[in-house]
Amino acid sequence: MKLKYYISTFIISSFLFSGCADMLEEDVYSQLDPGALFSSVNGIERVLFAAYSEAQINGNFGGNIWFQEEWTCDQFWETGGAVNLQAVVMLGFTWDASYPTHWGALWNNSYNAVRNANLVLENIDNAPVEAQLKERLIAEARFVRASAYYILYTMWGPVPLRLNTTDPLEMARATDEEMRTYFEKEFTEVVDILPDRNEPNYQYGRATKGAALGYLTKYYLNTKQWQKCADAAEDLIELNQYELWDDYATLFAAENETRQREFVWFYTCSPLGPGNEFINGAFPNQYKSKVDGSMPFLDNMRNWARMDRLRDTFYNSFDPADKRKEVIITEYINTAGKKISLLNQDNCRSFKYLPDVNAVENAHGNDLAVIRYADILLSRAEALNELKGPNQESLDLIQEVRDRAGLTTPLVLADYTKETLRDRILDERGWEFFGEKLRRQDLLRMDKFISSAKARGIAHAADHHKLFPIPQTEINANSLCVQNPGYSAGKDN
Repeated sequence: MKLKYYISTFIISSFLFSGCADMLEEDVYSQLDPGALFSSVNGIERVLFAAYSEAQINGNFGGNIWFQEEWTCDQFWETGGAVNLQAVVMLGFTWDASYPTHWGALWNNSYNAVRNANLVLENIDNAPVEAQLKERLIAEARFVRASAYYILYTMWGPVPLRLNTTDPLEMARATDEEMRTYFEKEFTEVVDILPDRNEPNYQYGRATKGAALGYLTKYYLNTKQWQKCADAAEDLIELNQYELWDDYATLFAAENETRQREFVWFYTCSPLGPGNEFINGAFPNQYKSKVDGSMPFLDNMRNWARMDRLRDTFYNSFDPADKRKEVIITEYINTAGKKISLLNQDNCRSFKYLPDVNAVENAHGNDLAVIRYADILLSRAEALNELKGPNQESLDLIQEVRDRAGLTTPLVLADYTKETLRDRILDERGWEFFGEKLRRQDLLRMDKFISSAKARGIAHAADHHKLFPIPQTEINANSLCVQNPGYSAGKDN
């Protein structure tokens, strides 16, 4: 059974903002009494689940945030719908601290997750929780808090590091060293406390040992700590709890999410909300079905004016035998019964997250992959190449991923230098992870983010675009929070 994180907003709000005037006080005869909220395991878990929920990028808001990063890269573009106002800004590298406005919501959601995790950590001793369970709940709260900070860090760099609810409202940004120390400490210290995925007490959607190692792997990879990255990836591999799902085309289907063992960490989605809404913008105009009649558009689904399109340069870069192309729609049958081609128009569509037959209007139930086992394999391959140049283990790890794609001809060690193998890994990651919110980090890490933008005709792309501007709402509210270089530091009037 998939765990969902539901909690009434006013539970936490009432705890944080309850009044002190006698005339406003009244006896509370409900289990939602803020004074009793932390006096039971149930209360602790309610707040913890609220933290989980806020730290996930899903639903309509999540889809916008997800693609805002993709639009800064070389695979996706967009036309139509209300979201096009944001897409134009991201595609053209003309964003600023005030727009897109979704950034302010992402900032707030992440800090809400931090606040709720801090509440758990500060109040868990008030609850009669058995020692082993308490240790696990503390580890989960630390994991969720660190994962929320990692979202902030990859978007904006160092941010105010709030580790207590009593921290002052205005705080300066942490140094990069402080952020790095924090991530390493938090994820490392919870690894041996969190449950394995195959333990009896594991609940789908909650933090695991593998998830913590996955975040360590990705953190070390993106900060170019190559030996630590290779070691963390190896530790995760040696858990023997994760594997590549045999069929790439069905890996992301809603019905397989609890069957596959490839998602190391993910954001849960449900037709009841918050859902996965990627397919709504991927459906072409008047889509009825694929050419063979499969994957029909159902009455319970929605086809948006928004059109999320793939660039031909990316689609044409695939090996003709690559099975990963099967999730890309190049032609379809429209509602008039005609076959429509999407090729050679920068208009192919990613159906990676297949339509969910149980969708409720916009919301589909496909969980969103954040860290996959394939990513761990390719991360270790990259780290080993950076440490010692081309080596057989790196090629073998890459080949595991290629084999699943039907590309069984082995790569030859003598064909590569460190630089050309690095480029090959970037290509392999592009073919494997398109649409998974990884491309920007990959291009940044390999120092190709700005040059790639310039190659697409964005002449004004500059180094300051490697980080996004701190949302203007935060700059206005926190006088100690300094804006990222290259962006206006002024306050709104």
